[in-house]
Amino acid sequence: MRRPDSDLVATAAAPARDQAGRTGALLVLVGAAVAVSLGAYAGLHEPAGRPFATLGFSGMLQMKAWLTSAAAVLLLVQLTTALWMWGRLPGAGRAPSWAAPAHRTSGAAAFALTLPVALHCMWALGFAADSPRVLVHGAAGCAFYGAYAAKMLGLRLRGLPGWALPVLGGAVLATLVLVWLTSALWFFTRSGIPLT
Repeated sequence: MRRPDSDLVATAAAPARDQAGRTGALLVLVGAAVAVSLGAYAGLHEPAGRPFATLGFSGMLQMKAWLTSAAAVLLLVQLTTALWMWGRLPGAGRAPSWAAPAHRTSGAAAFALTLPVALHCMWALGFAADSPRVLVHGAAGCAFYGAYAAKMLGLRLRGLPGWALPVLGGAVLATLVLVWLTSALWFFTRSGIPLT
């Protein structure tokens, strides 16, 4: 007896769904491994308690607050260009040819700006749980790099469901916003501390 066409389509789609599930699981595992590894390193090593470079700022907190703020602004560029490229930016029409290069460049620049911040957090301060703000900040910082690693790997893998990259990009954005809220915003609302 001949199978109905719908059975053939369902049978052909099952391996693709299985592959997408395995690929998605791989991305989650890679992201989790990166986040846990960074947290473990920051928690296990003895913090230096001093900056190794302030990049022209008056102190480590100033450098971290301004670089994180610049990275957050660049991630807003990322969000805007991604929405535009995916046709989800209301009233914007079709994305211009420069949107994709701007998306990639702003993402790379934002990531580069976070590196000295993360290095100082891990090397000079370590992973601390002195307060809920500090604990959330450290966990969000580790999660940011895990989400970033998963997104970058996801860009190079075939067979992901259509929602995977937007979700991973959203995780990168959300974790950096949480990092900014628990560090730079906190810093800028303190009184008596030089801003630069």
